[in-house]
Amino acid sequence: MKNIFCRGLTSLVFTIVFTITSYAQNKSLKIGDPVPESFWTTPLKTVNHPQKTIKLSEDKNKLILIDFWSTWCSACLMSLPEVEALQQKFRDKIKILPVSSQDKSALDKFFSSPNGKKYKSMMSTYEDKKLHELFPHAGVPFIIWIKDGKFFNSTDAGQLTEQTINEVLNGDKSSLRTIIQIDRARPLMLSEDYDRQRNIQLLNYSFFAKGRIPDIGAGGTYRKTTSGKIHGRQFTNLPLWDMYYAIGYELFKQKDKISFTEKRMVIEVNQPEQLMPIEKADGSNDRTNLYNYEFIIPEQKSDSLYNYMLEDLNRYSGYTVTLEKRPVKCLVLIRTTTKDKLATKGGEKRSTFPQTPSILKNVPLKNMVNMLNGEIPIKELFIDETAYTGNVDLEISGIKDIETLRKELQRYDLDLIPEERQVLMLVIKDQRN
Repeated sequence: MKNIFCRGLTSLVFTIVFTITSYAQNKSLKIGDPVPESFWTTPLKTVNHPQKTIKLSEDKNKLILIDFWSTWCSACLMSLPEVEALQQKFRDKIKILPVSSQDKSALDKFFSSPNGKKYKSMMSTYEDKKLHELFPHAGVPFIIWIKDGKFFNSTDAGQLTEQTINEVLNGDKSSLRTIIQIDRARPLMLSEDYDRQRNIQLLNYSFFAKGRIPDIGAGGTYRKTTSGKIHGRQFTNLPLWDMYYAIGYELFKQKDKISFTEKRMVIEVNQPEQLMPIEKADGSNDRTNLYNYEFIIPEQKSDSLYNYMLEDLNRYSGYTVTLEKRPVKCLVLIRTTTKDKLATKGGEKRSTFPQTPSILKNVPLKNMVNMLNGEIPIKELFIDETAYTGNVDLEISGIKDIETLRKELQRYDLDLIPEERQVLMLVIKDQRN
């Protein structure tokens, strides 16, 4: 199979007749059909809202926009400022309802985070099944438009704008493009004719495109052989940063199971903002720096997948990414005595780092180190040099600052020493011509 490489693809246009199946009604719901009565009467569980449940019957006279989203979806998070701004602008004329299948704890955690606290006026449903069954979709974000009690259209989040809402409210000719989501089970853009060539075996496939594809969600997936080996990866509508992070995570895991976080990344490029979507003054994000990438190799070479992916991206991305040992200022975790104040008493395993309180119960000490290298306000890289191999019991009040953390760890004859170490890092540089 010939190696496929595409540049400059910004969008794909599909002319379609879009059909949504309502499993609850056991019939097809086509654009123009009325939504079933259950759409209005089913109680929907909510978070970040004074009421525990709501019913859409209260909003029958409005333009209703169902915004399917998830906290792990970067494209969803990029669209949230626009969603909140549009709801505030149009007020009682529209109802934008974020809908998630995630559980309550996941959404509560998001809305209590520094990023989530920005959206004080935004609510969301959680553990939704009814609307997901009524409007099935392959990925998020995905927007369902309901007008005058009828299914009006389905679009991506990028088409949710002041202009398109005004067009629909005023009954003007709509510029909305109905979206049919691309099946992620297929290699990106690979013709269906390929399947008809039964004597053809796909040996290598590479697709790399800059620009957002509106007909597919943002995220990643794996390609597995019939024996279960991972021999390919697919990333869609993501910045290069996310792709490099995913590759780095796997490569570090292969190298003595080293924990990989952003603290292991060194950015040495002239325009680092090009690696991530740019946040505009209004809080929305410029999606210019989104990419789509897929790479597949033969099963017998699957152990080299992530090394090959890095080589492939290094050819075409404009950056050179390498794994190098660099001198890094670290916080080195050590034992200060030989007395064992850590040994577990057994029982159910528990790890709550970096919450307050932060608890380890019957788990390895490395769990704490891994979480300290995650999203906490301490920027230094933590290195474990305790050589402690057994499971531990440990509790501290929470992660506040280095000195507080040191004092609490000292109760267990542990300490954090600021020292420089030669550490394996993922280094991103501008590509030299």
